[in-house]
Amino acid sequence: MTAAVREDAAGLLRTARAVYDDDPAAQVTIDELERRLSEPLRLAVAGMVKAGKSTLLNALLGEQIAPTDAGECTRVVTWYRYSATPTVTLHPKEGEPRRMPVRRDRGRLVLDLDGTSADDVAWIDVGWPLIRLKSMILIDTPGIASLSESTSERTTKFLMPEDAPSSADAVVYLMRHLHASDVKFLEAFRDTAAGAAQTICAVGVLSRSDEIGSGRIDSLLSAQKVARRYELDGDLASLVLSVIPVAGLVAEGARTLRETEYAAFRALAGLERVDRERLLMSADRFTRDSDATTLSAAERRNLLGRFGLFGVRLATALIRGGIVSSSELSEQMVQQSGLIELQQFVRNQFHTRASTLKVRGVLLGLERLMRQSPREGTEQIRGGIERIAAGAHALRELSLLATARSEGLPLSAQDAAAAQTIIGANGTPTHIRLGLPESADTRTRSERVDALLDYWRRLSESPLTDRAAVGACRVVIRSLDEMASDLGPAANVVLSGGPRHGAGQHAPQQSEEHEAAFSGQ
Repeated sequence: MTAAVREDAAGLLRTARAVYDDDPAAQVTIDELERRLSEPLRLAVAGMVKAGKSTLLNALLGEQIAPTDAGECTRVVTWYRYSATPTVTLHPKEGEPRRMPVRRDRGRLVLDLDGTSADDVAWIDVGWPLIRLKSMILIDTPGIASLSESTSERTTKFLMPEDAPSSADAVVYLMRHLHASDVKFLEAFRDTAAGAAQTICAVGVLSRSDEIGSGRIDSLLSAQKVARRYELDGDLASLVLSVIPVAGLVAEGARTLRETEYAAFRALAGLERVDRERLLMSADRFTRDSDATTLSAAERRNLLGRFGLFGVRLATALIRGGIVSSSELSEQMVQQSGLIELQQFVRNQFHTRASTLKVRGVLLGLERLMRQSPREGTEQIRGGIERIAAGAHALRELSLLATARSEGLPLSAQDAAAAQTIIGANGTPTHIRLGLPESADTRTRSERVDALLDYWRRLSESPLTDRAAVGACRVVIRSLDEMASDLGPAANVVLSGGPRHGAGQHAPQQSEEHEAAFSGQ
């Protein structure tokens, strides 16, 4: 969606404010929708208790900020957003927000509720001067399936409010194993957060993946196989766009690696092979008193707590392989942890669709407001929603991706795979959609678009292609049309429906597609 569509949504909110000018509750709702439209992408981190949510969040931030213990503050939804100076604000369920002191213990924030029960806190807002937070708001949520029903309920109400779009634009969902509670949660998130558009806005993370192979140096290879199996699982396939294995503790430790820790790893790497292997045989043996190394038991416990046994083994192996600086070790460990793949996925799938996800949330919020408080003057709002929906092709892409993952597409296996690539299954940048290297020039991309348009139009117009397949072809053709338009005159831009057909002739067809994008058909 373009900036113009976002401005149209902002105009709708101004209209709604005028229509509901005598309704204080409606004004609060509109305030929230305006904030949502103007803010960066809202990415929530969710999962079961002890899945490693706060650890992964710290890795994404590149700084140890989020508390990872089992304190009272981890039972509260916490927002992390950009601020020029550090701030912490507690928002109670009743009463005015209040500032909290900014205190850190060994790097991590100490979020002291100062006697306030977690049950009385709506959320905590943390402002932090990190460049990464300029393009994304990260939201840490309490663990689901907790022994405390109220703790799980806080996450459920935040991400899956009744009769309202989710407060998050997308979710990174962590799981250690595929559990029935994971599937249940993701089903509810899809139906609530994106149900009106039938889209998928979640990515699964096989967290603590280094534990799958018992901390062996090849643990992540085993985790990749498990993640692939989960990704193809019938229960999970329609609920997440991908499943990515990440060793969160390794990623967090590597992103915040200290020189003293690098020196300790060098000391371990320099041990005789027999001594080193004996020391790294198990976590228990690694932390025992030992004459094999000059590192104290306390130093080794610190390394184990910060990196895990897999991380310690990985760091020493990398140093023995030729790493000569702490920055190089940090970079290689982050790469090995799976964090880069997750960040690339979030960038390609969610950041590039941020405007679409935000405008969708605003439209769903306005529809809810009109359902709950019908009155004269809302016709203009409804008309505006329909006009914006006419440009919501990105939502149809997400809807078709959801269908592809849950039911399959009514196309041959080869065409189905090609269709998913074109509509953004592997990412939305043009070269990825076209299956070209990033270095491909405009001419090469235009020629590729022309060839694909020709193929998909012929398939769409073939008398052997059934109606369901034609519907999928139209979405693919529209995606190619938009790429052709972006590439300029070098591409053969023809409206979806066939060569030399005017836009007006396809208005009814496009209208049906627009309704489907927001009604879940």
